[in-house]
Amino acid sequence: MNLRTLRRTVAGPAGPLQCALDEPEGSPPSRGVALLCHPHPLHGGTMDNKVVQTLARSFVQLGWRAVRFNFRGVGESGGQWDHGAGEIDDAWAVLQAERVAGEAVAVGGFSFGGFVATHVAQRLAEGGEPARRVVLVGPAVRSFPAVAVGGQAVVIHGELDDVVPLSAVLDWARPQSLPLTVVPGAGHFFHGQLGLLKQIVLDRCRD
Repeated sequence: MNLRTLRRTVAGPAGPLQCALDEPEGSPPSRGVALLCHPHPLHGGTMDNKVVQTLARSFVQLGWRAVRFNFRGVGESGGQWDHGAGEIDDAWAVLQAERVAGEAVAVGGFSFGGFVATHVAQRLAEGGEPARRVVLVGPAVRSFPAVAVGGQAVVIHGELDDVVPLSAVLDWARPQSLPLTVVPGAGHFFHGQLGLLKQIVLDRCRD
């Protein structure tokens, strides 16, 4: 993301997982760690996706350490595509490796990564340590079994998304009474709207 981005690998369930860590500038301790998940590995998704980088910049500006990573089989990460189940385990392994004990956690994801993020949030809640923030951008709730995340999650979707129809996300959110932020005229990848996407995350995730 920038020259200060730290790149390293952590042990994953199917092999090493390539990670990128960005930290807030200055000496005060961070607010916690934000784990950010990228789009579908078989359709060009990587941790350097522009939407995922925008999420990382947003969380760093808000004072969080932002951790991006490549799912198994992507970039320098070992293993191969596991239809979502193994990718959830990848995300959990990265979080366990990068989180300081007792540290607050934020979870975010874009598209397929949004589906994975819902399951990470569920595991945290079941363990008695719910995520402080959950941010989902264009979550792939139609093609993958995303789970409920609760009414405090931030869900951002493009009005003209032709990959994950807005109607599908509304159907998923409705039983949870979960509000959506809809960006008029935006498609799935938020081309030309990344600045606005970042501003929405900043506005919605300030304490």
